[in-house]
Amino acid sequence: MGLIVLVPVLPQMMVEFREVAGFEYLVPLMLTLPALCVAVLSPFAGLVVDKLGRRRTLIWALIVYAIFGMAPMILSDLKIIIATRVVVGAMEAVIVTASTTLIGDYFDGKTREKWLANQTAFASLSSVVLSLLGGLLGNFGWRAPFAAYGVSLLYVVGLLLWTWEPQKSAVLGRTSACPAKAFPWIASLPVALIAIFGGIMFFTMQIQVSNVLADSYGIRSASDLGLFAAIAGFSVALGTVIYRLLGRLRFAIQIAIAFGLLGISYVMINHAPQTHEFTFWLIANQLGAGILLPALVVFAMAQLPFERRGRGTGIFMMGWWLGQPLSTQIAAVLKGWQGGNLTLALQTLGIVCLVASFVALLSMLRGRINPAVSLDRSLH
Repeated sequence: MGLIVLVPVLPQMMVEFREVAGFEYLVPLMLTLPALCVAVLSPFAGLVVDKLGRRRTLIWALIVYAIFGMAPMILSDLKIIIATRVVVGAMEAVIVTASTTLIGDYFDGKTREKWLANQTAFASLSSVVLSLLGGLLGNFGWRAPFAAYGVSLLYVVGLLLWTWEPQKSAVLGRTSACPAKAFPWIASLPVALIAIFGGIMFFTMQIQVSNVLADSYGIRSASDLGLFAAIAGFSVALGTVIYRLLGRLRFAIQIAIAFGLLGISYVMINHAPQTHEFTFWLIANQLGAGILLPALVVFAMAQLPFERRGRGTGIFMMGWWLGQPLSTQIAAVLKGWQGGNLTLALQTLGIVCLVASFVALLSMLRGRINPAVSLDRSLH
């Protein structure tokens, strides 16, 4: 919701703030600034979640999120709107960290893997509804989609009715605990770097889909752009189903398939003269994204004990959500290098993804990727 609901009105906002110096960077940054805040604040959010409790911090964060998320409906100054997005991002840092940590607390083993995959699937299916909603509300102006942020108050009610604050004794009673030691921040750096790279490739198409359609195919209607964004969201959800089918494969194969789909589709979008061809490669791209996210989340969550789960999740979220604002800036830079050709810029990213897929397969063949061992060594 932090991003997808606004994607259909990105072209409208570009026009609205065209007189503001640097608008071509500031407007996309306004959309993705919350993700940057998540990236910066997630480790600290993890500390708060571990200290103050997952559930209560999540409830308060959702309330503040709703208030500041809807604020741009009555604001006109781009700088003030950006300031509200910083607050939204701070609350998102708590929300994504606390919610994922709660899943780690409530479940373990294969059940945990199932619900982490379901988390991605449900979020992606929600993005279908939110994309259509953003497109529909966008017909009433660029401000209207911000009203969607108020839905977080419904989740507050759900949390109050159906969740509980997990207790350490209950969690440790069903899992093997690790000795309480200082959290290995430096040893967790590789996980964060993988998350950054994955986040860049995951978010690029979700953010740029409307710009590709407007620049290359002349499609600018908010409702039409919302439809394509919904197709992308549904494809991510379908990708999580494919991930479940690939669950018995090694981590290296999972991400090789994910980056392979992302790479091929980014390249072929540059060679798609018609919208139906673009749609095919858009679906392939988002299937790869749907496989990638749960694979990386399960990898990051593996072996995290109760005492470190919030901080460990925060480290992963820091890297993943840093990928979102980086994706917009990288796309802008590559587009500039390619003479303003966005699809050619995406092709460059596709080549990088194909290299990553090859490296993953090569690492597996050399026996260098074993998530159960590598993560256990880094965290214990």
